[in-house]
Amino acid sequence: MLRKTDFFIDGRWTAPITPKELEVINPADEQPFAVISLGSAADVDKAVAAARKAFESWSRTSREERVEYLEKLLAAYKRRLPDMSQAISSEMGAPIKLATESQASVGAYHIKNFIHALKNFEFEHQLSEIAPNDRIVHEPIGVCGLITPWNWPMNQVTLKVVPAIAAGCTVVLKPSEIAPMSSIVFAEIMEEAGFPAGVFNMVNGDGPTVGEAMSRHPGIDMMSFTGSTRAGIAVTRAAAETVKRVTLELGGKSPNIVFADTDVSAAVKRGVAHCFENTGQSCNAPTRMLVERSIYDQAVEVAREAAEQTAVGNPAEDGDHIGPVISAAQFDKIQGLIEVGIKEGARLVAGGTGRPEGFNRGYFVRPTIFADVSNDMRIAQEEVFGPVLAMIPFDSEEEAIAIANDTPYGLSGYIQTDSQERAHRVARRLRSGMVQLNGASRGPGSPFGGYKQSGLGREGGKWGLEDFLEVKAIAGWNTGA
Repeated sequence: MLRKTDFFIDGRWTAPITPKELEVINPADEQPFAVISLGSAADVDKAVAAARKAFESWSRTSREERVEYLEKLLAAYKRRLPDMSQAISSEMGAPIKLATESQASVGAYHIKNFIHALKNFEFEHQLSEIAPNDRIVHEPIGVCGLITPWNWPMNQVTLKVVPAIAAGCTVVLKPSEIAPMSSIVFAEIMEEAGFPAGVFNMVNGDGPTVGEAMSRHPGIDMMSFTGSTRAGIAVTRAAAETVKRVTLELGGKSPNIVFADTDVSAAVKRGVAHCFENTGQSCNAPTRMLVERSIYDQAVEVAREAAEQTAVGNPAEDGDHIGPVISAAQFDKIQGLIEVGIKEGARLVAGGTGRPEGFNRGYFVRPTIFADVSNDMRIAQEEVFGPVLAMIPFDSEEEAIAIANDTPYGLSGYIQTDSQERAHRVARRLRSGMVQLNGASRGPGSPFGGYKQSGLGREGGKWGLEDFLEVKAIAGWNTGA
């Protein structure tokens, strides 16, 4: 049993002021494999004090100095990649291949991309040709509170920590308490990279205690949160008392529109695989597949076959299978929503309730496909966060757009069509922060974020840096001696 009960505060591993131990559960076998401690408001006070003290000098470092630190961070992260992969696989049940090739490696990917963004960011510039005497200066906002989720832990930690410190801010990180081990490894990597004391601080804890204390803290200038919409609302309310900036990356119920003029088999197989990736635990997963009616029956059959061919297996074993979901609470929520889908009249064509065949323990879920879903059903409106796909027929492009936008979320959208003109036309009309056409991936430094209840702000690239910067306008720049 690993014991990792200390927090990283002011450049040192520090015992909690009031210990409150919590077992970390491996979702594959439901057994504890590590122990951490949950922090308190007093621990947050200590971390914020360290961050505020460090901000005075860190905010005045040069771009070149910060680039050098980030390059050291990237080198150290790459050295610890096997440790990071194992931590992620154990804490959240990601199959070791996924944990290594995607979950852990995405951290290095983001660090590299932020180094590029930092080297090219224009921190000072003239306002305009017609206002040559006005200077615009982008300055670090201050101490930033960062709250990250369990589903893509290093994706979110690096999307927050790295741009914040690159911008000249100092940070207090609270990772998810049910998947904290990867962030402990990350704190060790930050220590190895040699950042000055207080630039990076980490306090483990739960949302109602540590998250609330951070959100309300007058010494924190900004909160950046990724997680559920419900929790994002709580962070925003608490932060309002001190009028601090809040950025949010929240839920999604992303549509995947499949038109008849595409390769139906390839598009549907790709959509099912993307929906089930990470066992369906991705906020931007294409969980609603909208299919043109003339190819609908064919698409349902392809989806059924794809679901039945999706292997579920032990995360410790190599392969392309999916693993368990994160926790008992998540397992129960998914089972309940599958039952709701059946009761509401959706046609179950693959999967269903219960564990897959061969599993009698662990939070494993059957890859599930619902057909004949109407968009007002709960499985079409609520974020299931498991390997569950809802298929909805449509008759026209206008109807497809209407169904796609009929959701409280607006994170991502996906379009499958052989018509470039249609792809461009529909992409412009989707109310989402991101759109991916015909299986294309987003490029390095592309902004990640959404409309409506999917959040506020954008992460990644120059947009990620801008989230952590204030804008100062200085008039009369060229006057005086």
